[in-house]
Amino acid sequence: MTNDTSTTPPTTHPIGLLAGKVVLISGASRGIGAAAARLFAREGAAVVLAARSTDALDAVVAAVRADGGTADAVALDLADPASIRAAVDRVDALHGRLDGAFNNGAAIQQPGPLDTTSDEDLDTQFAVNFRGHWVAMTAEAALMRRSGGGAIVNTSSVGSRRANPALPAYGAMKRALNSITETAAVTWAPEGIRVNGITPGGTATEMIDAWEAATPGIVEQITASVPLGRMARPEEVAEVAAWLLSDRASMVTGASVPVDGGAGA
Repeated sequence: MTNDTSTTPPTTHPIGLLAGKVVLISGASRGIGAAAARLFAREGAAVVLAARSTDALDAVVAAVRADGGTADAVALDLADPASIRAAVDRVDALHGRLDGAFNNGAAIQQPGPLDTTSDEDLDTQFAVNFRGHWVAMTAEAALMRRSGGGAIVNTSSVGSRRANPALPAYGAMKRALNSITETAAVTWAPEGIRVNGITPGGTATEMIDAWEAATPGIVEQITASVPLGRMARPEEVAEVAAWLLSDRASMVTGASVPVDGGAGA
């Protein structure tokens, strides 16, 4: 008999985990980022939501405000270093400080073998999933250190922890992200800045829907690889990021936390 707790996500209740904190969330218009926006605000944070188009953020901002939270939107293109720095400057203008950053932007490549990955796709993966995070972290850390520190969480992937024949460029850039997460953690620890990563597995987002459309059957394949027997909800991934950004994780830095239902075990 299947244990219900292994297949049914628990219901959680706000406990003020991020009370009083200012948190920047990229990729906040959908999926994990949108779930994080709602969760972090319920946990007491003032959230600044970033995505390529602020139009796409309007509904998320409205939902957070309707629930009594504090939210603002800012345009952010992770492929454009100037846009990233401008978004962090906007946080400074709005709040005068930054306590937490959830770097959640992601670009999915056209699925396929390594030798069919185009130069353009490789360049996109580098710009968004590696360089974009590098630029974001350095800009965020510069603002954080003005008020004595903070916490950064980068979204990597279970695909960064092993061979990734289906998404080779994506996996490679996410593995590189794991490395700079660890390096940033060691570099900025003396300044009170913690840097961690999460490595989600299959998560029920629009990105997975697009992958299923391109490769029918991939959702069933991913689900079959998860010992807990299901894909994650975006909210479940956001819960782990919230804890890492909170003071409850004050001794955790340089970690890459799996959020994959055991798929990477």
